[in-house]
Amino acid sequence: MTIIHMTIPPLPHYIIGGYTVAPSGRKHPSRRNIGVFDLLVVTRGCLYMGEEEQHYEVSAGHALILRPDAHHYATLACQEQTTYYWIHFQTTGAWSVSDQSVREEPGDSSKVRALTSNIYATQTFTKQLPQFAKLLQPSKMDNLLRQLVQLNMNDHIPSVKWKQQLAFQEIIEHLSASMEAEGPSPSALCAEQAASYLREHYRDPITAQELGESINFHPVYIARCMQKEFGCAPFDYLMRFRIERAKLLLLQTDLSIARIGEEVGFNHAAYFTSCFAKYESISPRKYRQRFSHG
Repeated sequence: MTIIHMTIPPLPHYIIGGYTVAPSGRKHPSRRNIGVFDLLVVTRGCLYMGEEEQHYEVSAGHALILRPDAHHYATLACQEQTTYYWIHFQTTGAWSVSDQSVREEPGDSSKVRALTSNIYATQTFTKQLPQFAKLLQPSKMDNLLRQLVQLNMNDHIPSVKWKQQLAFQEIIEHLSASMEAEGPSPSALCAEQAASYLREHYRDPITAQELGESINFHPVYIARCMQKEFGCAPFDYLMRFRIERAKLLLLQTDLSIARIGEEVGFNHAAYFTSCFAKYESISPRKYRQRFSHG
């Protein structure tokens, strides 16, 4: 068998990441010239950060990218419990910082030279990311980051490392879109509101009618919007979120399987086990045995 090994053009690449719950009074670590970019996405509370002379208040639904060549530090301790994702990433390509977006014209001379010299030459382009931004769809970003971080558990497997990089590129695209778009589309806004409601009430029994009444959209329109923005129907989204919460409880608590099912919105233990196995291809009990580090 012949195998082609390709070095991909220098896309930003994911290194490591995690999820932090910082109690009131804790400060983000201060570091200088760490050599990697540090992406912070806050889901609750607020991080008070400085980089060189610039100060930021990174509240829920916002993202900040700390540079690899600068000094960053906490300007203030958390005033309340604050939860956030942190992602270390790097690029082997060139990068720079400016205070305005740059538009590359179609007639750029470097492109013309490349086309006339070799039509098969690899073409480079610029991807612009906001250093600090309010996210267009915080729930969608949370979903992407959660998936990425959970892959760490099996990142010793080459195929999982590949999935991590693919997931990270989606995160990069979402960050870029937060800068490029003037605001969320009507469908994105509807999907975001529905996702927020489902995540807030995931322990409760929810009907399509209740969801529609809660955010003032017709259930059919909500389903169409969530399929477009998240790639799944509302109650598939809800089920996936319940399963993710159950996975955390399986690894972080000693609660029984039945009790965990109740905690995440299932009335019957057998139904919880069946749904968990459907989505994870493994039973809750075996999942706990395989991945628990206790």
